[in-house]
Amino acid sequence: MSRVPPPTGSAVARCPWVGTADAEYARYHDEEWGVPHSESDRLFEKICLEGFQAGLSWLTILKKRESFRAAFHGFDAARIARYTTKDVDRLMADPGIVRNRAKILATIGNANAVIALSGRMPLAHFLWQFLPDGPLLNRRTAAADVPTETDLSKRVSKALKAEGFRFVGPTTVYAFLQSSGFVNDHLISCHRHAACERQMRGFKVPKA
Repeated sequence: MSRVPPPTGSAVARCPWVGTADAEYARYHDEEWGVPHSESDRLFEKICLEGFQAGLSWLTILKKRESFRAAFHGFDAARIARYTTKDVDRLMADPGIVRNRAKILATIGNANAVIALSGRMPLAHFLWQFLPDGPLLNRRTAAADVPTETDLSKRVSKALKAEGFRFVGPTTVYAFLQSSGFVNDHLISCHRHAACERQMRGFKVPKA
């Protein structure tokens, strides 16, 4: 079946945070943001990138995403967990990524946390256990209604930190939950709200 291209043009109703200046940002909103996932590797990548985003704009990270993927070997947790000081030096010298030592070290630490966790359950199972009945189908009408953190993000943040993850505060975690389809925070006026809700209703929560 051929892929239906996303709508284009300034008349398309999107969430206000997208704006109108960047086509890649609009594509990300139209194709990725709010789509639920059950793949641990993909969720690990997104946790790491959300950590790098802290204090910056997501558009900055989005434009560097392919460079991040190349620099971190496709966010292969097993490989990242074996990084040495030479790798840290390599990453700190890479202009294609955000060269923040604390965030780089946190990514390596998070990879080790994923490996340790996998002895009990995959990362996807760990995260989705907080929503065993599936994604939260919010129906928000205005940008002011969208929180920066919730009780859910606080609980997930606390649990991740207990497993050894870093740069996973409640605000960062909520941004992760929104973008990874754990919650539908597209405004009901947005053309993607109904589409994401359909995907969420049909999503099968991974079980440990």
